[in-house]
Amino acid sequence: IEIGCRAVNTDKSLRAAVMANRGPSYGLSREVQEKIEQKYDPELEARLVDWIIAQCGGNVERPQPGKSSFQIWLMDGTVLCRLINSLYPRGKEPIKKIPETQMAFKQMEKISQFLKAAEAYGVITTDIFQTVDLWEGKDMAAVQRTLMALGSVAVTKDDGYYRGDHTWFHRKAQGNRREFSEEQLRQGQSLIGLQMGSNRGASQSGMTGYGMPRQIM
Repeated sequence: IEIGCRAVNTDKSLRAAVMANRGPSYGLSREVQEKIEQKYDPELEARLVDWIIAQCGGNVERPQPGKSSFQIWLMDGTVLCRLINSLYPRGKEPIKKIPETQMAFKQMEKISQFLKAAEAYGVITTDIFQTVDLWEGKDMAAVQRTLMALGSVAVTKDDGYYRGDHTWFHRKAQGNRREFSEEQLRQGQSLIGLQMGSNRGASQSGMTGYGMPRQIM
């Protein structure tokens, strides 16, 4: 019973911290916040929760549906750190220690570690949310976007560490990389040399410099 009460009190304190950090919104800032909140997708939330639980091995407690519960579930950084670590082989995890702590700055530090590791994994900078987007709940749609991008990179890598339904995320387009033999490269250099030689006698007389007026006689 004591443990249960402690968990309830912890949840209440987290909610109180969220509300205290968020503060009231007035005028334009409130309109902007409302538009941001409209981008949040409850269906996408359910898919991301399913993936994170599957990816982390199933011993992660499922949150209650809803944006606030989703935020509280992720905001201490522990689940996010476990998520990115699960995409690497054992012993190669980017985040070596994931401390359980109620200290705000330590929790935000874990979020920052996740973001750095996600970018190193292959998520592009423009898809990375800011720590305050999650910690203060300023833009949970951005948090969803980062997690979707992470899932897409994991599915695209197809290295055996992704767990879950492969249809949950889109595969990213792969660059069409071409390999050339040394002989092909030498032939290309010869062709460039011939083209340069044929242009050697060309003259630029009568041509007008860029930005200069042309003289009309």
